[in-house]
Amino acid sequence: MRSFLKSFIFLFVCVALLIFMVFYINRDEAFNGVESDSFIDITHIENTLAQFISSDKPEVEIEEIIYAEGLHPIIEEKTEQLIEHAAAVGIDLMITDGFRSIEEQNELFRQGRSAGGKIVTNAMGGQSLHNFGLAVDYALLNQSGQPIWDLTYDGNNNGEPDWFEVAELAKDLGFEWGGDWTDFVDFPHLQMTFGYTIEEIQQALLEAEGEENEELLHLQ
Repeated sequence: MRSFLKSFIFLFVCVALLIFMVFYINRDEAFNGVESDSFIDITHIENTLAQFISSDKPEVEIEEIIYAEGLHPIIEEKTEQLIEHAAAVGIDLMITDGFRSIEEQNELFRQGRSAGGKIVTNAMGGQSLHNFGLAVDYALLNQSGQPIWDLTYDGNNNGEPDWFEVAELAKDLGFEWGGDWTDFVDFPHLQMTFGYTIEEIQQALLEAEGEENEELLHLQ
């Protein structure tokens, strides 16, 4: 229900902005004595809205997320499509990480802190979308089939770095890319939230399973 309400409010705002833009443009043209055939009539608006409503924006109940034991089916499907779309433009890639248990996340968090290596995440167990099957990490494959994390690699020789091409393909499929973040840039990271914040997911899990998970999710 929460997801439906968010979608309804978002749709309402989009409609209001679209109508405002239509009348503002035409009013401005009228004030300047300009006749224009660019007027967007009601039919065009209806067609635009119909296209928006029918677009690929799946609604996912939060209960499907909090009990994850692997990648969410939609994430898994979109990830497979990403690999196919990348291959179609001459880019080979591999998924290096997907679902992580809370224990695995905590072990990764300790890396570069209480354990050796460099820091690779700021998220403790229960604070990452990986823990709920909503995120994957990727790497490129070079001509030898070895994974590489080279942001400048241009294996398909089209003058553009393959890494960023993959990121754009992923965003076209609905993923959010960690390379666009400003606080902690995470170039290999792709995720879908389905409109939920990590706090909402955590709270839903606590309400469903009880407060015994509070310490596990580092919410105390």
